[in-house]
Amino acid sequence: MNIRKVDLNLLVYLNVLLEERNVSRAASKLALTQPTMSNALKRLRELFDDPLLVRTAEGMTPTEKATKLKPEIVSLLSMAEKITQPDKDFSPAQSSVTFRIMCNDYIEATLLAPFIQSVLSSAPKINFDIYAPGDIRLGDMEKGQIDLAINRFTSLPKTFHQSSIWRDNFCCLVHKDHPYVEHLDLSSYLAAEHVWLNRAGWGAETSIGNQAASQKLGWVDEALAQLEQVRNIRVYTRHYALAGLLVSQPQLVATLPRRQAMLYKDSPDLRIVRVPFQIVPIETKMIWSPLLQHSKAHQWLRRSLTEFSTTVLDR
Repeated sequence: MNIRKVDLNLLVYLNVLLEERNVSRAASKLALTQPTMSNALKRLRELFDDPLLVRTAEGMTPTEKATKLKPEIVSLLSMAEKITQPDKDFSPAQSSVTFRIMCNDYIEATLLAPFIQSVLSSAPKINFDIYAPGDIRLGDMEKGQIDLAINRFTSLPKTFHQSSIWRDNFCCLVHKDHPYVEHLDLSSYLAAEHVWLNRAGWGAETSIGNQAASQKLGWVDEALAQLEQVRNIRVYTRHYALAGLLVSQPQLVATLPRRQAMLYKDSPDLRIVRVPFQIVPIETKMIWSPLLQHSKAHQWLRRSLTEFSTTVLDR
């Protein structure tokens, strides 16, 4: 294929067609007429010798070749955006932008809330829109509609960029009168009643896992399984803030990341104590779409969050 004979706008059209999976919506998004978009799809099919989108019971569905082409087209368009956009500096004091960030309430409380407070005065026109893990889809990230996702991730598309925020060890948060405070050993830990805390790295989480293997879910119970032990879980929750409320009376033990527990370090009724066995530290990362990699505003956000994260102590 002679690249000089190819209309590169067709790749922009194909990217939107694969996102929308509908000729009319793709045309509307690109401010084109439907006949123009239909003609573009015809030319694309000829160019790639493949139907690219076929009509099924679920609507227009990408072919295998189209699915393979998608990440390569996104990468190419990202590079084109970098080449063609003027290299303007970003001024947090003057610029007006809304950053959309996905995270769980552990990151909200320990990182985002204090970070946002720290920039409110120096960046008066910058706004923040915070999403929970179940609020967005992977496709939203790929399209650059969400600026950052900050969480624990076990697997990601290779096209995403990522950077580590921190590694956090675990501890126990308990009421000062809980028996475990006086006997910090495994037998006392196992004799207690517990709050289960976990959050999948992405998307909505079903309850099926709890029904199938309730005692071996998450970091804490995986560590206990290595010791052939299980704990007595009374409450399952995906909300870290709930743990501090539940342990406000001396019955439950919450095992959670230390930076979350440190939010309660000045509470007269709560104590932060050690876990009597080894747990692999939780690693928190931020990820973003390649479409945003070269944005000056986005670079400022990533750099500022990374620098601020070093001030959040875990002791």
